[in-house]
Amino acid sequence: MIQDVQVIDLTTHVDDRGYLIEIARVAGGGEPHAVVHQFGQVYLVGDRTRGTIRAFHKHNELWDWFFISHGSAKFVLKDDREDSPTYGELMSIIASERRPRLIVVPPGVYHGWMALEDDTQMVSTASHTYNREEPDEVRIPPDAFGDVWTVKGR
Repeated sequence: MIQDVQVIDLTTHVDDRGYLIEIARVAGGGEPHAVVHQFGQVYLVGDRTRGTIRAFHKHNELWDWFFISHGSAKFVLKDDREDSPTYGELMSIIASERRPRLIVVPPGVYHGWMALEDDTQMVSTASHTYNREEPDEVRIPPDAFGDVWTVKGR
């Protein structure tokens, strides 16, 4: 597990009206949730077709919180922080509406995701507002870490 990355399994509360999933909160308490210390903005990102890849980039200051609200996705992360004990470590995470999880990505960690189903939707929360004139991001190609996207039979 990459240092400072969190994968938080979320609880779905179900009753006869439907369901509710708490994704993140400003202050802690109760079940494990990501604590958002600073808030910038929220995006809803949709991929129409399974196999769509959005990768890779990292931030210098910005934290990301990712939640798959519909469909499923494979996330791949790589620690690029030279002062981190997990520098160079690569990890993959599967999240879906059937296994609700919050993925917390700190600055300095490359990250990307691939839709595993058609019409996959992700809620992305960022600690900072995106600055189009001076974006806090470093982008590299989706194959920069080799063949990390192929779904292999088991």
